[in-house]
Amino acid sequence: MAKRGGFPGGMPGNMNNLMKQAQRMQRQMEETTKELEEKEYTAAAGGGAVEVTVSGKKELLSVKIAEEVVDPDDIEMLQDLIVAAVNEAYRKAESESQAAMSKLTGGLGGFGF
Repeated sequence: MAKRGGFPGGMPGNMNNLMKQAQRMQRQMEETTKELEEKEYTAAAGGGAVEVTVSGKKELLSVKIAEEVVDPDDIEMLQDLIVAAVNEAYRKAESESQAAMSKLTGGLGGFGF
């Protein structure tokens, strides 16, 4: 008969190793998150007519607009180009973030990582 409340087969040692691995993964995730937040992502729209740069913290850092697309009679096109460029820059940042975290967690998405 097994002991009450015990872990047969040396489970406490395995649990300690698992906890250490989880703590190490958490530290790596925090470091990776910090590195990603410090990065900048640039994207363009309209063949380079509008270029934006965002940070890994998802802050818009800069917008560059080519003179030839500044048409007072067609402000909507310029607005659309800016939105497209910003969204693409955010997609780049998100894609790199997901790839980096997936690499760390090894696909452990079901465990809250």
